[in-house]
Amino acid sequence: MKSIKILLFMFIAFTFALTGCSQSEQAQSGAAATQAPTAEAKAADPTPAPQKKVVIGLTVQNLSNPFFVAMSKGATEAAKKHGAEVITVSAEDNLATQTAQIEDFITKKVSMIVLSSVDTKGIAAAVGEAKAAGIPIISVDTISEGGVNASVTSDNVQAGKIAGEYLVKRLNGKGNIVVLDGPPVSAVSDRIEGFMEAIKGSPDIKIVAKQNGNGNRETSLSKMENILQANGKGTIDAVFAINDPTGIGAKIAAEQAGRDKEMFIVGVDGSPDAVTTLKENKSFVGSSAQAPFNMITIAVDTGFKILAGEKVDELIKLPCEFVTTENVNQYKGW
Repeated sequence: MKSIKILLFMFIAFTFALTGCSQSEQAQSGAAATQAPTAEAKAADPTPAPQKKVVIGLTVQNLSNPFFVAMSKGATEAAKKHGAEVITVSAEDNLATQTAQIEDFITKKVSMIVLSSVDTKGIAAAVGEAKAAGIPIISVDTISEGGVNASVTSDNVQAGKIAGEYLVKRLNGKGNIVVLDGPPVSAVSDRIEGFMEAIKGSPDIKIVAKQNGNGNRETSLSKMENILQANGKGTIDAVFAINDPTGIGAKIAAEQAGRDKEMFIVGVDGSPDAVTTLKENKSFVGSSAQAPFNMITIAVDTGFKILAGEKVDELIKLPCEFVTTENVNQYKGW
């Protein structure tokens, strides 16, 4: 009897041992089955890396010029539209300064560079550095050599031509004129080209002086004072200025010399200062109007297309309109 009890006890213990092993194996198998989908889910749904914010480096010729102030504001608005940041710097009309600014943009690893060059040819080396660093570079307002990805400008030949046509018509094809030139950039040389094309059919229009006003009011005022001293009263009938600051500088010089009523002045830009001056209805009588806000917006949009790998036009030209004392009240301005 005692032997039977011992055997029964051993059988029960063995049965419990088998059941425990089976339950342990099932638990381990279930745990493995539970863990496997978690690993697969992680592989299928990785956490996305945060996207780098686009930073635009903008270098302009000189922020003392209202044209580039308007361009800077337009760049800020255009960048905001794309959720980007813009760094704007002024080259102060100095090639070395602008070259250093582009090199600084490269060091900062900006996403793109938008450039209004102070020297069309001289800036080529800096443009090449940006290209070598893989940074897209868009030239705005002027053409820049060195291999930019795209250029967005006014039709500057047209700007000079329509100003010249107005001058010829107002002079009835005859008179002595002054040309106030500017910096060594394509925008200026194109305006001069267009102007010369407009007057070439009028042999009785004579250029009695041509000086470089450097595109700013102060230098142009000084150069015009010298021209007035070298050319006596009644010997100058009109002035063509390559931009509005130049034209307004010439106007002030003529007024200070008491000679503003013997001549009229035309410029290029259609700036707010030009609008105010045109409304005075004095010697400054017309300006070929540009659209800096629209120009920089297109340049920034073009840069984003390049970043997205899209094909873009290498050169985009925007038309100009001629604003005068007669139609200035209908001009929308910048």
